[in-house]
Amino acid sequence: MATRDKKKLGLLLSTPPQHPNLETVTCLAETALASGCQVYLYLIDEGTRAMADPRLNALSDRGLKLFVCAYGAERHHVPLSGKATPCGLVVLSDLIKGCDQFVSFN
Repeated sequence: MATRDKKKLGLLLSTPPQHPNLETVTCLAETALASGCQVYLYLIDEGTRAMADPRLNALSDRGLKLFVCAYGAERHHVPLSGKATPCGLVVLSDLIKGCDQFVSFN
């Protein structure tokens, strides 16, 4: 399947890493990637602290496109890594518009 023909799944995570939402997001992303979908994950607010989770690094290696709110990362003292693209709400808006499905975990 060509990249432009792949379904696009967008995910947003705003809860801290201790919250069960992180497990749900990682399972959804893993399943979607395995089925050939393009998966985009935007970390915002306390969700930016999930950047250190090794599951996200592994998913990134498998094709997950990871974005982190630059303001949220700064606010929660999260160091930025090369695995995630720091950005703002304009990118989030573009992801919402550009994905076939978008699911928010708040």
